[in-house]
Amino acid sequence: MCMPTALGIGRARSDIDVMSRAGLPLHEFMDEATAAVGRVVPMAAACLSTLDPATSMVSSTRKMGDLDGRNEDDLTWARIEYGTPDPTAIEAMVRTGVDAIGVRAALGDHLEQSVRMSELLVPRFGYHDEARVVFRDRHGAWGAIAIFRGSEDAAFSNDEVAFLADVAPSFTRGIRAGLLAQLRRADAPGDVGPAVIIVDAAGSVLQTSAGASAQLARMADVPNTGDPLTIVYALVHAAHRFARGDIDRMPRVRVRTTDGVWLVLHASPLSGVLDRAGDVVVTIEEARPQEVIGLVADAFGLTARERDVTGMVLRGADTKEIAASMHVSPYTVQDHLKSIFDKAGVASRRELVSRVYFDQYVPRWGDAVAADGWYARTAS
Repeated sequence: MCMPTALGIGRARSDIDVMSRAGLPLHEFMDEATAAVGRVVPMAAACLSTLDPATSMVSSTRKMGDLDGRNEDDLTWARIEYGTPDPTAIEAMVRTGVDAIGVRAALGDHLEQSVRMSELLVPRFGYHDEARVVFRDRHGAWGAIAIFRGSEDAAFSNDEVAFLADVAPSFTRGIRAGLLAQLRRADAPGDVGPAVIIVDAAGSVLQTSAGASAQLARMADVPNTGDPLTIVYALVHAAHRFARGDIDRMPRVRVRTTDGVWLVLHASPLSGVLDRAGDVVVTIEEARPQEVIGLVADAFGLTARERDVTGMVLRGADTKEIAASMHVSPYTVQDHLKSIFDKAGVASRRELVSRVYFDQYVPRWGDAVAADGWYARTAS
């Protein structure tokens, strides 16, 4: 294994920083930034995931190296990652404030503490070490990367893990910008209504509603992504933990499709007896504005005050109304607006509204509101 030079490490760090500020589409950034890491941290494979910062649930995956095109163990990964206790799980790293680890260095002679390593990575893939990094900011975790090495490779060194932690803020920035870059395509399909998938305690899909296959397909319409059911099964196993009282909130995740549509998936354990005990229902539906506004504001990097101003702009308040509500001067409101416009890359309130809603909702304004509180579809 060739050791990278200081010049090579510095160049990789600089390249990733530049990529993160270039406004690249999400999957393009993920591929190029991971390739830059691979030039200084040798790997057999890598898997980069986006996460919902509110819940740390996986919302998409991107695979490289030996994992490219290999999806047969994705559902097992989901069961282990979100259904079993593991000090190196994403949720555990987020909860304990750990940004980067080498699993062998962290667990030493107690590798069995990681079910993921002992039951999946070592026996199924032949990977004997994993480096994990969580990409987060003050709003939550936006993504994570797992890098793998085989039995003939050295374990990840402290210097390599330190480098990965060092570039984590750039990955966070690039993922946030990539989500913002995925504007709704003109040919994106319309809202098909809620889709439902029911999974039993053994992990078998019992029933699906009309539209479920279409929603899953739009979540995985680019090469090198994992099985979209991975997200579903991650929610299912988290729902089992919720039912046992191991976690305190119902699992949900917001997913940005490559055609620019926000979906929200949530899982609920069902009550039942005998063979129906342990069933979970997963609902997939197009996200409503209020479900993504906060995430979008976080992706722009808005401060708490700027988020308040943005919320009032979206509700149609003028400068004087905002100033009165916040107990500040109109000049202070204008300063907040200028900062918001700069961060969002817009020049007016109208553009801000459109940018925050990602053009997903704005085209429907003026449509009648249906009984479910969502915009009704009108004939062309």
